[in-house]
Amino acid sequence: MDKMEFVENKEVEKEQLKAIFRDMLKYSPSKIIGMLGNAIIVPVYTSLLAPEQYGLYSLSIALLSFLCIIFSDWVGLSGLRFFKHHQMMQDMPKYLTTLVTMLVSNIFLMFVLALTFRQHFYDFFNIPVKYFLAILLLIIPVAIRALLFQLLRAQLKSMSFTVSTIVNQFLTILLSIFFVKFFHLGAIALLLGMGVSISLIDLLLIYQSNLLSWFKLQKIEWNSVLPIYKYGIPIAATSLSAWIINQSNKFIMNSIHGFSQVGIVGVAYGLTLPLLMTIFSIITVAAIPRIINMYEERIDVRPIISRFTGYYVLISLPVITVISLYAPEYVSMLSSNEKFQDAFQLIPYFAFGTFFMAITDYTTLQYHLANKTYIDFIIKLTSGIVGVVLNILLIPKYGLVGVGVATLGANFLYFLLSVIIVLPGLRLIYPSATLNKMLISAFPFAALYYAFNKWLQLPALTEMLLLTVVFYYCYWLLVRKAAN
Repeated sequence: MDKMEFVENKEVEKEQLKAIFRDMLKYSPSKIIGMLGNAIIVPVYTSLLAPEQYGLYSLSIALLSFLCIIFSDWVGLSGLRFFKHHQMMQDMPKYLTTLVTMLVSNIFLMFVLALTFRQHFYDFFNIPVKYFLAILLLIIPVAIRALLFQLLRAQLKSMSFTVSTIVNQFLTILLSIFFVKFFHLGAIALLLGMGVSISLIDLLLIYQSNLLSWFKLQKIEWNSVLPIYKYGIPIAATSLSAWIINQSNKFIMNSIHGFSQVGIVGVAYGLTLPLLMTIFSIITVAAIPRIINMYEERIDVRPIISRFTGYYVLISLPVITVISLYAPEYVSMLSSNEKFQDAFQLIPYFAFGTFFMAITDYTTLQYHLANKTYIDFIIKLTSGIVGVVLNILLIPKYGLVGVGVATLGANFLYFLLSVIIVLPGLRLIYPSATLNKMLISAFPFAALYYAFNKWLQLPALTEMLLLTVVFYYCYWLLVRKAAN
């Protein structure tokens, strides 16, 4: 390894591995049920709403995420990054005062800017006034939830995180259905359901995080504010670039083809990124806080990052491949409205785009550990700009396929740049043993898929499950052979 102040410690690494696996078990119910919740949302919402209304809902969520990225999410992520440091310094009341003050100030600034330039927002995002105002109100409970969730992660309260996430997901779905069915508010009912649900969850999170026992209004020490801004602002810029890659296509599509096509893009998005990322993030949500702690304690974290990168690829790549191979059947299974069936054209592009975006959680972790998040911002902004250009060039000519190519291309470029630009002492150790076993397991997988297409005709879901089982069985055999 590179000669530096970070040293290898096998004993600590082994201990943290066990702790991460325990945390993954605790987080997994929230992620698995969250994935099921995301799988339910698309068929339920598309059965309740016409494509135009679903398109309005998709645009509203995209705008909400845009505002959260700029004004709130980065405060919570900064809270996670520096929690251990301030805990060791025993100045948590001052630290929490700083975080809360920054969040309140940001939300206030958002309202001032949004209301002052509201006409520009209406025109640029092409969104009705009542939806814009609903989003502004919704961001308050959403921002509070984001901060409290990160504080729970920092405290390693995985079970509390799990309970809150599950309750939040299903309460939102139930309340949204209630408002749609009984008040006939269309897409606005879904935003209302979110607002009521998240507000109730915020109260639960305040209790779970034990925030009130720590939080005492104190004078802010400005020397603690600068590191948060220095770390957090590039994160916000980076997340905004990710938003450009994965969400701006809805607004570009709307300006060219209208709300109904945005609804189809929204369905494809809903069946890939939020659904897949929910289950894939089981690893990162458990591992990253402990990796940060190890790094703060001057332990070489590269071996453990490499190990979990291999786990991610092993879990995600076969699943994404199967979904992509059976894209039309996949959409039919999870969307009850035939008007959205064309979304299958986007599934392979969005699914593999999700794969490359998620793997960058591991390849860009180096920038976060070294507090050089501006590098992450630069490479993601570059990818985002490329994505927008591709959308503008490809959507008028190729429609939905143009959206898919642009999204996949931008996400792959972000991954590629994060592999090329490496900080000294933090170069990723590639999980070559895992990748080699996966490559060998892909041959029987491909042979079986060929057999299904050539000779056998089984129900699509059966074929999908058999392909997945064959791949992992072959992989398990290889692992067993290597162990012997």
